[in-house]
Amino acid sequence: GATTHHVTTFADITQRRAAEDEIRHLAFYDALTGLPNRRLMQERLRQALAGSARHGRHGALMLFDLDDFKTLNDSLGHDVGDQFLIEVARRLASSIREVDTVARLGGDEFVIILEDLDAEAVAAMQAESVAVKIQVALNEPYLLDLSLAGGELNTRSYHCTASIGVTLFRDHSVSVDDLMKRADTAMYQAKAAGRNTQRFFDPD
Repeated sequence: GATTHHVTTFADITQRRAAEDEIRHLAFYDALTGLPNRRLMQERLRQALAGSARHGRHGALMLFDLDDFKTLNDSLGHDVGDQFLIEVARRLASSIREVDTVARLGGDEFVIILEDLDAEAVAAMQAESVAVKIQVALNEPYLLDLSLAGGELNTRSYHCTASIGVTLFRDHSVSVDDLMKRADTAMYQAKAAGRNTQRFFDPD
């Protein structure tokens, strides 16, 4: 009745786990910037709406569009444009709290979800303060490596501005899709106002 021998089998699943992690990363994160992509952003926004309803706190959705990015891409090429977008992503991520989310929708469009804001009037001021902080960060010069575009000079200083649309939310009274439409509407109002500015969506 005593155990005298045993047999053990094992499999090294390191590569399989690494492949699974890579697949998950590709599904939920932007390949260029490493930021959450549209799919993960929408899930985070749903979670933010649920948290807002549960705790009675406001949140804000901010949609960023980089002014004249197409000109940069067309004149210096996609490699330089990608280099620029990576730096934009870094500046956006460093301008928000850990509880907030910054995501890239694609192209030159980025989204920020601000959570756990105060009452409506104060929430608007808090969101505006973050938007101004981000505009200052984005307006700092970018040093672009022109060797990626086959240029003779190694680097070039580039200046960027952004148009920002902001909409506040609290609870589930507005869907994720409608919030995105509201932020998009406000962003286009910012562009129409001369760019390098921000506009809030007013339901009224």
